[in-house]
Amino acid sequence: MSARAWFGALGAALALALALPQPSAAKTLKFANDGDVSSMDPYFLNETFLLGFLGNVYEPLVGRGKNLELVPKLAQSWEQVAPNLWRFHLRPNVKFAGGEPFTADDVLYSYQRVIGEGSDLKGNLATVQEVKKVDDLTVEFVTKLPNPLLPGDFTIWYMMSKDWCEKNGAGKVASVSKKEENFATYHTNGTGAFMVTSREPDVRTVAVPNPNWWGKPEHNLTEVDFSVIKSDATRVAALLSGEVDMVYTVPIQDVERVNATPHRKVLQGPELRTIFLGMDQWRDELIDSDVKGKNPFKDVRVRRAFYQAIDEDAIAKKVMRGAATPSGLMVAPAVSGWDKALNERYPYDVKEAKRLLGEAGYPEGFSVGMNCPNDRYVNDEQICQAVAAMLARIGVKVNLVAETKSKYFGKILARNTSFYLLGWTPVTDDAHNALFTLMATPDASGRGKFNLGKYSDPRFDELVTTITSELDPAKRTAEINEAFKIHKEAFGHIPLHQQALAWGVKDNVHVTQLPDNFFDWYWVRMD
Repeated sequence: MSARAWFGALGAALALALALPQPSAAKTLKFANDGDVSSMDPYFLNETFLLGFLGNVYEPLVGRGKNLELVPKLAQSWEQVAPNLWRFHLRPNVKFAGGEPFTADDVLYSYQRVIGEGSDLKGNLATVQEVKKVDDLTVEFVTKLPNPLLPGDFTIWYMMSKDWCEKNGAGKVASVSKKEENFATYHTNGTGAFMVTSREPDVRTVAVPNPNWWGKPEHNLTEVDFSVIKSDATRVAALLSGEVDMVYTVPIQDVERVNATPHRKVLQGPELRTIFLGMDQWRDELIDSDVKGKNPFKDVRVRRAFYQAIDEDAIAKKVMRGAATPSGLMVAPAVSGWDKALNERYPYDVKEAKRLLGEAGYPEGFSVGMNCPNDRYVNDEQICQAVAAMLARIGVKVNLVAETKSKYFGKILARNTSFYLLGWTPVTDDAHNALFTLMATPDASGRGKFNLGKYSDPRFDELVTTITSELDPAKRTAEINEAFKIHKEAFGHIPLHQQALAWGVKDNVHVTQLPDNFFDWYWVRMD
């Protein structure tokens, strides 16, 4: 071939190549957090970061939209056909990432798995008595009593493949409190928009779009690369240098610095999560205290003394640098059932706290252990340190143990704690979720699953049951208010504040930030 002919052929080939559709440029989202996802099993832990992460890989029957409204996911419609009966119509032609078809059999299997041993989410299905298969694409939920909020309870209950779990010996959930593991601890097989391709615990997890996904992607990502960067300074430096595209979340002390950096910004907004303190009110003797033969926290005067010795306004202003709203209730203002009148906090009063301790028989105070995470909530360890310093003013010596959430959650969920810090976001956006899960007397159904100190009041429990099925708005509001008042006057827990969200991103990364703090990759677009 002559040179002229060769160049002519090359030009023709190039022209043909340019005329064909070009593949889109790779869009890898790199983001970092200070702690890892504790498991790849969606029933392992009822924790926002784990459920938010795995919500991109697994899916519920009913999900949340960009305004936290209920939206169809694996169920394309549902209806309450009788007071105690809900019917869900499943989406056809859905496959798991492994290729298995999604059917009603997987829903029934997922129900038995989520209410079974080791599951941390059984409380979300506590009102369900039975699940029935009508046909391959229709399931019915029979409830123990009318529950108009049932679809909202399902938004973090993700469907799993019956065939995949049984094939890989993952039929039982590995218990967080027993430090168990199985195949589902490290592997995934969901119906969601993404699938995990690489997993290095406490280091890095990589996911790519799921080619079997039934939905139409709104994102333009080709890969999601999540890394664990425990150090606040190193994590922020990675964002500023461009090593990562997003930090979830930005330490509040670095917000101004990030915003002052070109092409970087912090997305801030209110969060539904309430940070609070819990106390062991069930043991006859605390597991970590110098008080022997009795439990000081069984005395309401001691619980009130702790409450009034804590200067929450100072915590919000100094520890949280203004990025927190002090709260007198266990739910945030945006949660249905919140009441402004009840939200007023008892006053900070060291003198009164000392008087109460003395009246209860502890004029010199006492020592008590405290459990706290150091990589879960905004400035969690610093909050606990501040609480310990404030309690020292009334003679209470706090033996603080702050540790990574992988150790912390296993300990407190086994109720091996005397005094602890925890945060909670009601998944239904309704006060009943917090009343039922955090404050009601624990039982085998999952009620009171996160009432780790076992606060208990018979009238409170009656109200929680009534609130579940009350259809009259005025009556329901009155019952919620009465329940909150009972709990507040008993100092069942010590609410502190609602923390603010702070996500750091490059300005070419467009994300949707919701007050439930779930990070949905399928809404991310990168320029």
